[in-house]
Amino acid sequence: MSDSQCIPNDLDDDSLPRWYVIQCKGGETFRAAENLDNQGFELFHPVLEVQKKRRGKLLWLSEPLFPHYLFIRLDRLASNWRPIRSTRGVLKIVTFGDRPLPVDDALIETLRQHGSEGEDTGANVYFRAGETVEITEGPFKDLQAVFASHKGEERAIVLLNLLHRQQRLEMPVAHLRPQR
Repeated sequence: MSDSQCIPNDLDDDSLPRWYVIQCKGGETFRAAENLDNQGFELFHPVLEVQKKRRGKLLWLSEPLFPHYLFIRLDRLASNWRPIRSTRGVLKIVTFGDRPLPVDDALIETLRQHGSEGEDTGANVYFRAGETVEITEGPFKDLQAVFASHKGEERAIVLLNLLHRQQRLEMPVAHLRPQR
């Protein structure tokens, strides 16, 4: 049995451009992406828009979906792989053994599709106790509440005026946004 008969798909077909994973130095994925883009490489660097507190203010920031990693499309035969290792921000191309393993194109396509759908989710929003928030999903959508506390990373306790009383409700943090 030849080696080509043992391979069930085209992952080792050297004639096709494939996606590979690059590991970046800590906090330098944006630098690596910019430098590789300037060299003409095709990249996919999925990012999330998150709201974080900086100097007492909530700001929208871009953060990598995969900290320390980005994807690059290369042809094993025609692409020049040498400059990648010496690019500022790049640590290495992720390998298994001594050979880079390609990432399935379907995974990259799925990430691209989901990345464009859920950009304004309000995920990772930090609220303070007593802050007025707006509920964006569910049966209480568009109502205002008072943020009480976080319950883990993804859940929150809010106080909502219902039936002339303040009721405690637990809901996903992603269903809240600061009152505008």
